[in-house]
Amino acid sequence: MTGRWRIEIRNVAKSFPAGATRIPVLQDVNWDLRAGAMSVLLGASGSGKSTLINLIAGLDAPDAGRIRLRAGDETLEWHALADRARTRFRLRHIGVIYQFFNLLPSLTVWENVMLPLDLAGRSKAYAERARALIQEVGLDSRMQALPQTLSGGEQQRAAIVRALANRPAIILADEPTGNLDDANSQAVMALLTRLCTRQQALLLVATHARELAPLAQATARLENGRLVPAG
Repeated sequence: MTGRWRIEIRNVAKSFPAGATRIPVLQDVNWDLRAGAMSVLLGASGSGKSTLINLIAGLDAPDAGRIRLRAGDETLEWHALADRARTRFRLRHIGVIYQFFNLLPSLTVWENVMLPLDLAGRSKAYAERARALIQEVGLDSRMQALPQTLSGGEQQRAAIVRALANRPAIILADEPTGNLDDANSQAVMALLTRLCTRQQALLLVATHARELAPLAQATARLENGRLVPAG
């Protein structure tokens, strides 16, 4: 499976248990995400941005509705796939940048970056790409460092390299600048947009930072569990 993947989100709903009841987080969400373009998902903390990112990544399943991935004539009913098939596809085609980095504390920067490549069975060429990306983001002197010895900006850059080393067609970034100062935030977004353009990837950035909206080709906002125009 190769190609420029686009995403269709149709009537998606998600709720979570709270005692004897369930709290709705997403309601009737519809959105089309274009291949080769950057989209921004705005919303306050707790609005459901991370929940939607996890559904698109296939890390969780919706209560209702569907998510389709399309490339050319090929269509995947994303949550109809078996868990193993979804995991295999995610390893090869989706890069997720988590809000709190999710670097494994016992692994070095290099080992964290290489882990998903090893799991995906990628070739030596991808390791060379990972090394080049590490150098591009200025972490070449920190390759053998453990995550707890890195600054927040360095951890975020390591997480970005880990997500992008596989040359994914879909990049999902959950609050990629949420833990960074202004200078590091600007550097991270410049890096993401540059690499997205270079790879012609679909990039979705979930953020509360409205100043990122002008960078995107499409913008929407989550409000009371629903997707509304970002005005």
